[in-house]
Formats: sequence, structure tokens, C-alpha cells
Amino acid sequence: MPQTLHAPQLLTQRRKQRTKRLLALEAVADSLVSVAGLTGAPVVHRSGVEVGRLVDVVVRWEGESYPPLTGIVVRVGRRLAWVKADKIDEFAQRRVVLRSAKFDLRDFARRDNEVKLVDDVIDHQMVDVDGVRVFRAADLFLARVGGGYRLVGADVGFSTLLRRLGPARWRGAPHPDRLIDWAAIQPFSDPGEPVRLTRANNELKRLRPGELADLLEELGRSQRQELLDALDAETAADALEEMESDELASLLREVDPGRAAELVASMEPDEAAEALRDLDDETRDELLEAMPQEVADSLVGLLDYDEETAGGVMTTSMLVLEGDATVAEARRQLKERPDSSDFDGVLVVDADGVLVDDLRIVELFTAEPDQQLRELTGAPWPVTVAADVMLEEVVEAFVENRGSSVVVVDEDQRPIGRILADDLVDALIPDDERGFRPFAGLLS
Repeated sequence: MPQTLHAPQLLTQRRKQRTKRLLALEAVADSLVSVAGLTGAPVVHRSGVEVGRLVDVVVRWEGESYPPLTGIVVRVGRRLAWVKADKIDEFAQRRVVLRSAKFDLRDFARRDNEVKLVDDVIDHQMVDVDGVRVFRAADLFLARVGGGYRLVGADVGFSTLLRRLGPARWRGAPHPDRLIDWAAIQPFSDPGEPVRLTRANNELKRLRPGELADLLEELGRSQRQELLDALDAETAADALEEMESDELASLLREVDPGRAAELVASMEPDEAAEALRDLDDETRDELLEAMPQEVADSLVGLLDYDEETAGGVMTTSMLVLEGDATVAEARRQLKERPDSSDFDGVLVVDADGVLVDDLRIVELFTAEPDQQLRELTGAPWPVTVAADVMLEEVVEAFVENRGSSVVVVDEDQRPIGRILADDLVDALIPDDERGFRPFAGLLS
């Protein structure tokens, strides 16, 4: 039987994944070099003659989990000179040693995909996808990997920040067990700065919608825009459905109207309608106008219902088939529908569209493919409610039915929506922003 992991266990499990990364290797841990500790350090020949002072460390940003060192920026007199990585012998304690006394000092000019770690990364917002949190790096760490140096980790400790801001003698050796492996980090940047979400990052794809929602709520405006841009519309929409209503409304007002409309249109219809209700009239109309007409019309129809009624919490995402359709046809359509994971059944109607039955998914996959759906209909019959029924009555219908959903029908008994149990619970849970609903006690 599969083991169910709770939030603390999931966090621990993600942390353990780091043991497979570079910081877990003893040789890497022993060669860690603090970027903050190197700032202002002397750059010397092997003979010990000082060339200048280190200003910044530059890495190639795009395409690799551990960005390789491409060179350093050195202050020589009044110049900011560039020293390529292949001219560096080692990063020693509080100094940089060059391979030879013979080299050309060129003026520094940033190339494409290069990032200055001190100016561009330290103190900027990033996401730790193992720990699912937003943080600012107090320090970054290089290590010798293979034939060169790479960026391998970040430190977020407050004590590290204090050491960095204090005298150089306070900057002690790093503790590998306190560092976050760089492969688990997704960096962001402020507008106009070079650190962008350009490198491939598969780590974000394994986060659950609720975890992505937490990150979106924690990030600043420009950073969460970058996170949204890194996600496909379906994944982003799933995350938006998990956000707090005020945070979601704020995000939708910040995002380009076309992108916001795309995201809302990709959400479950009931979730999309709820999001639109929380917007001002001007923003709501702007998003509806930018959506495909069919989607906009459907959402406008949902918005017409009072949110304290069945119509206000129902979803119009459902599969409706006539009784002469075969089990094979129902299976095929379920497979093709991108929202089928949210279905708990298939609604069977007669030739006039009147509801006949609500077949559970399990019934479809235990029946013969050539059977017609009408052959599977029978008691217990589905529980239905009208769209204008108050939520207290919907709760009573759930209690009496003990099912996982209730079908919403029009006056002619044609299905117009479905209310899933989790959507009803979401609608009834007290919200500090909106106050306690008078019927929330029905859940106790």
C-alpha cells in the first residue's frame, strides 16, 4: 500500500535529495570558497606580487545546473580589468592566485549569459525548490569541480550575513550542511538586471500546485512574473487556483491583460469565476474581452449566479453523453479531455438532453467497451439541485447522498453544472478576509 506523506515528511524527503548533489561530495565540500569572502581580496602572482583587488566573480549562467566560472573582475588602479578563468591558479583563503606573471589585463565587458555574482545574485530573491521557499542569498560558494571552478551553493543564514557585513576577519569557513545546493535553486532578478529565468530548470516542474502558489505569494512583483513566464498555462492555472483570493487578485492586476486572460481561461470554470468576482469591474471586463468568446460567455453565465448558491460554486467542466454512446467512446473522450482528472463521473442524458444518470468513472472501466451507456444506468440515481438553491441545501443533499458530487440542473432537468465535494468545502471554509459564513457550522 502506498505511503501517504504529510507536509513535514515531504520537506524532509526533498532535503534528502540533496545528498545526491555536489555539496554531498567530500572533495567539493572541502574546496568551498566564499564569494563574499573574496570581495576585496588581493589578486596576486605566484610570486606574491599583488596585481589588484577582486571586485566580482563572473559565471556563465545559462544551460547548466552548476554555472562554471568564466573569470573575475579586478580593480587595478582606477580600471576594472578582466581576468579569464584559465589564468587563475586557485582561490586561496582571502586571496586569488594567478598562474603566471604574464597575462593581458583587459577592460571588463559583460558577455551574453554572464552574471556577476556579487552585483547580480547576492541579496537577490531566489527560490529553493527543495525547501519550497523564497530567500535572499547572504553568500554564494564556489568549488573546484573537475578542471575548473563552479558555483555550487548558497548560504541564507543570518549569521553569514552579519559576518559578511562585518570586518573581513569575521568571515569564517562555510558549513556545507548549512548550504543550499545550487541545483535546487531557481534565481530571479529585478527589472533591468541581467539575472533572468533563462536557463532550463526542471526542478520547478516537480512542485505541486499548492507549493507553486506559496512561492507566487511570497515573491515580489517582477519575480513572480518571471515564475509565471517559466510555467506553461495549465501548470500556472493550477497554481493560481491554490492562491489566496486577495493575492490572486493582486497578481491578475499586475500581469499583462492578455496573459492574465489566458491564465484565468485555463482555470477550472468555478475557480475562474471566483477569481473574476474579486476583481474590479474594469479589470474583469478587460480580461473577459481578451478571452475566447466561448470561454468568456461561459464565465459570464457563472458570474450571474449568487456565489452563495449552487450556481455560484458549480463547475461547468463535465462530460455529457447520450445513452446510446458506447463505453469505448466515453473512455476515449475522457482520455482526450485535459480536465478529465477533475471528473468523478460521466453524465448520461436522453435525446432531449434530460439527465438520466451519473455514471462513476470506475463503472466505465469495469464495463465492456461495446456496451452502451444506457445499459449501465440504474439505482442509486444522481442527486440534483437547482442553480438557485442556497449552499445550506446543497450540503444537505451531499449528506443525504453520501456521494462525491451533486449535479446542477435547469428547470427542464438538463445538466448545467456539477458541484464536487472539495469545491463545496472550499466555499464553506471560513475565510478571515470575508468573515465566517453563517452556515459553516454545517461542516462540523
